[in-house]
Amino acid sequence: MAAQPVKKMGLLAASSLVVANMVGTGLFLLPSSMAGVGSISLLGWIVAAIGASALGLVFAHLGMVEPQAGGPYAYARDHLGPFAAFQTNFLYWGANVIGNVAIAVSVTGYLAVFFPMLKNPWFANASTAAIIWLFIWLNTRGANVVGHFTTISTAAGILPIAFVGLLGWFWFRTDVFQAGWNPEGMSTFSAVQRSASIALWAFLGVESAAVSAGVIENPKRNVPLATVVGLVVSTLIYIACCTVMMGLLPNDELRISGAPFADAARVMLGNWAAIVISLAAILKAAGALVGWILIVAQSAQAAAQDGMFATTFAVTNRYGMPVRNLVITGVLMSLLLVLTTSPDIATQFATITSATVVLMALPYIYSVVAMWRLNRTLGLTPRRRNFLIVVGLLACAYCVGVVLGQSAELNRKALVVLLVSTPLFALVRVQAVMKTRAHRHRGHRRG
Repeated sequence: MAAQPVKKMGLLAASSLVVANMVGTGLFLLPSSMAGVGSISLLGWIVAAIGASALGLVFAHLGMVEPQAGGPYAYARDHLGPFAAFQTNFLYWGANVIGNVAIAVSVTGYLAVFFPMLKNPWFANASTAAIIWLFIWLNTRGANVVGHFTTISTAAGILPIAFVGLLGWFWFRTDVFQAGWNPEGMSTFSAVQRSASIALWAFLGVESAAVSAGVIENPKRNVPLATVVGLVVSTLIYIACCTVMMGLLPNDELRISGAPFADAARVMLGNWAAIVISLAAILKAAGALVGWILIVAQSAQAAAQDGMFATTFAVTNRYGMPVRNLVITGVLMSLLLVLTTSPDIATQFATITSATVVLMALPYIYSVVAMWRLNRTLGLTPRRRNFLIVVGLLACAYCVGVVLGQSAELNRKALVVLLVSTPLFALVRVQAVMKTRAHRHRGHRRG
């Protein structure tokens, strides 16, 4: 039976993928995490938006001049060498596997509005595991199916959420916002640094179109456009919604909420509004999970094809999707779900997202350096080259600030992961050399 032709995503689907991955990964539970810092986190959002815009410009430029399937990994491979490429893939893949668990957890958080039993940690884990495997299966059906699903879920999910972000201002209470300004009594610098660090979670996915260049039509045009459109739309949604939430819900209530948008809608219009918003949040987060599973699979597949990952990660089915790769990812996500079990969903979400943003910092910095090295070969005008140098410096400064804004314990654990990547790289290279020699040996024998 002949394999079906692989259908690719157009500009609308690619832009929807970026928005789905960015908004769906952060919007629905991140206000609870930000409430731990307080309303002063609004200043952190401004800093984060500047840093994320710099990252977005980096990936838009890379996608325009050199679209590559695999995104950060591919750019590190081509411009920084095999070790940087391996580290990038190892950290990027690991961070996104962890991050996907957080997205699935957010879906369960809003399902608990309809099924209160899901507030029990173990029932919640069972629900989250079922969600993970449902969308692993959906990804095996092809990139075109994923594109359609994210387009529909983005359209259906953003409109009601935008409703809260816009109309919520009519219920906004200045006294509630001011009372939760700085509940922990942090210095302004510390509060901004901490909230900007948390906010990187919201902007993870700005590179989605670049990573998925292999399944996007006309990538030189559509990758940068999708990146810019997705970044602008997502940033406006985040700042509007998270700010209004802190004037709708008291800080002590918001910081432990497992479904903050549903709680805000209940304050605005009653229980029926909470139900509508919960349905929209579930659909939107589901679209994000589908899109992010695709991103993780594409990154690992590109590395496997280069001998930087086990070859099984590159085996595709008749729809062009790396099915074994997806199954392994699902198993790891299920294990991480159990390991991060917490008394409530908000705490579990915060634990997972903090680990994710620290691991993502280095792959993003490598992408900036790769852009600088690539630009030296492109014959850019001095003005444009200098502009991109400044953009890259802003992106790097933000990534370093993200790491500094996390706890010392978490950073120590991240350092251990980074150190482990060195012997792993050596093992991978030895296996690659052995396979190459075996292949050459077989070729000589046939000759």
